[in-house]
Amino acid sequence: MLNCPGLLKRRFGRRLNFIRGVRSIVIRHLVTTTILLTLTAGAACAQDVPVAPNKPVAAKQDPQKAAPTPTPRLPPDPSKFAVIISGIGGEESYSAQFAKWTSELRAAMIGRLGFAEEQVITLAEKPAENEQRCAAETVRDAFVKLRNAVKPDNQVFIFFIGHGSFDGKIAKFNLIGPDLSAADYAQLINALPSRKVVIVNMASASGEFIKPLSGAGRVVITATRSGQEQNATRFAEYFIAALSNPEADTDKNSRVSALEAFNYASKLTGGFYEQKKLLATEHSLLEDNGDGVGHAKEEEGDGALAKTTYFDSLPLQQSGGDAELAKLFSERLRLEGEIEQLKLRKAQMNEDEYDAALEKLLVELAKVGQGIKAKKK
Repeated sequence: MLNCPGLLKRRFGRRLNFIRGVRSIVIRHLVTTTILLTLTAGAACAQDVPVAPNKPVAAKQDPQKAAPTPTPRLPPDPSKFAVIISGIGGEESYSAQFAKWTSELRAAMIGRLGFAEEQVITLAEKPAENEQRCAAETVRDAFVKLRNAVKPDNQVFIFFIGHGSFDGKIAKFNLIGPDLSAADYAQLINALPSRKVVIVNMASASGEFIKPLSGAGRVVITATRSGQEQNATRFAEYFIAALSNPEADTDKNSRVSALEAFNYASKLTGGFYEQKKLLATEHSLLEDNGDGVGHAKEEEGDGALAKTTYFDSLPLQQSGGDAELAKLFSERLRLEGEIEQLKLRKAQMNEDEYDAALEKLLVELAKVGQGIKAKKK
């Protein structure tokens, strides 16, 4: 005798699983299609490259007559601020090296990266023009100035170049006179109204700065993985070079993200020790999900924010000075960042929840894309 209820239950279960499977496939297809369309449309906008029309190629002109008109330099980005803290060297060779790195970093920021010169505060052991002494008092003054100037939607970049120390309990960065601890810097940074802060500590013993400085909306990069790595570091040389080197742009979108600069510097730092046949005394870390635990690569939730955090001002350049258009480009970047972070959380979400969240973000991204397209007509 057939067990009809059991048979119907099994048949219904198979049919329900089939329907869920088909639904999942359809959703994935729609999501994939939307992503491809959005990214295809965004790629041209991101690099500000017009689509070439299907016309015959014109005959080559005389090179002298075809010389391009120099592109006028756009105004600096008023939404970005930076502090470069270059500490004491202890020895003349280190002092000279720190001064060189500081000069290169500052030049890159106010040059191709689009920072306003007056919004880049530089503290150094031997201050040059437009620089201040790297003492605890001037560091505190610099952060007071930042706190009064920065708005919540502004980006703040903080760089440390020099030596650090760790006594087993307290990590510090070496300054002229009394040093400030990681806890001191955490207090100064927490007082800033900005929701987007990038901290790059390229000093020795910098790994101990990760936990106290981490938080929502922050990218924290350190040259070492702990306070026990106290030898002078090479990481700064390669990180600063990454900001101007196309080789660091691994996704070839004509921009270098914080993650790309970190990966580039980490790789070359490791290569330096291998080439010299030396035991590596520094191992860089990145933390950007607010849990206070850094990683050597993009994993366990870290890397998504850094992947869509850039040092340049491409949205402003794309907008041609149009504030509304610049806002749309920034919003697109924010949504792309949220999608990357959502992908990292996929394993902790059920399928329907993930699909719904991704669909919502893609719809918002598509609307922003349409707004950009309309404004550029």
